[in-house]
Amino acid sequence: MTDRQDATEGRLQEVADGVYGWVQPDGGWCLNNSGVIVSRGEAALVDTAATRARALALRAAVRTLTPHPVRTVVNTHFHGDHTFGNFVFTPEAVVVAHERTRSEMAAAGLHLTTLWPGVVWGEPELALPTLTYRDALTLHVGDVTAELVHIGPAHTTDDTVVWLPEQRVLFTGDLVMSGVTPFCPMGSVSGSLAAIERLRAFGAATVVTGHGPIGGPEVLDRAEEYLRWVQGLAAAGLAAGLSPLELARQTDLGPYADLLDAERLVPNLHRAYGEAMGGVPGERMDIGALFGDMIEFHGGLPACHA
Repeated sequence: MTDRQDATEGRLQEVADGVYGWVQPDGGWCLNNSGVIVSRGEAALVDTAATRARALALRAAVRTLTPHPVRTVVNTHFHGDHTFGNFVFTPEAVVVAHERTRSEMAAAGLHLTTLWPGVVWGEPELALPTLTYRDALTLHVGDVTAELVHIGPAHTTDDTVVWLPEQRVLFTGDLVMSGVTPFCPMGSVSGSLAAIERLRAFGAATVVTGHGPIGGPEVLDRAEEYLRWVQGLAAAGLAAGLSPLELARQTDLGPYADLLDAERLVPNLHRAYGEAMGGVPGERMDIGALFGDMIEFHGGLPACHA
């Protein structure tokens, strides 16, 4: 395996022959990872980036691997850090995603840019998926077979994972993160736990998560442990009559204190409370109100370095 570093802090890390993770440290808010597959004159991406500059850096990195343009972009879910850079690769590339990703992207638009107005977004243009699927889809990139599978609700209700069976490489999108606090208020805590069991069944040797360092199956274990802890906290908080914000304020993060973006505990607890009280996994919640609680807990808007 080899690493290639560029000035934007994005890094291509080869995880199999012709398969790379594009890792953007430190993996915090909007600093997502992408995947690159290059084989026999074909190139495909798993996710793009949040800003024009970061998407252009990703495109430049791909060009160090192949002179051929990217022909396929897979979006793992609708969030802007994974999709705003699509337009840099179209019209040469077809954007592929779950059918709900297209509708959720259209509904959300560029709203993410209003949350962090200080970020230089670079006037992104919304490039919706033009090819969608419902349950599973197989993509062939030269000699590489990539299986797209809809799993969830988990991080969102439209999560796609990309599995390369021959290389035993799994791209999880934000369904799993590495060294970063899980985030599932738009999906489900219980659904995320069920999804992790499905991911284990792939038997991946390498896991390229949506944020944070590339790892192995241990990143699934870490995510599961955190989510079960959140479920336990929610049960105790409900029994004590505490709100999610009140509970978060008196919670010692313990073994999870090292995870980035710890403030995500608050919206995660909101989702866990809802499910504990019989709420349907994936049902819509007032994300604005949840973010408001998170900002109050954090003492201000979390930093975004995109």
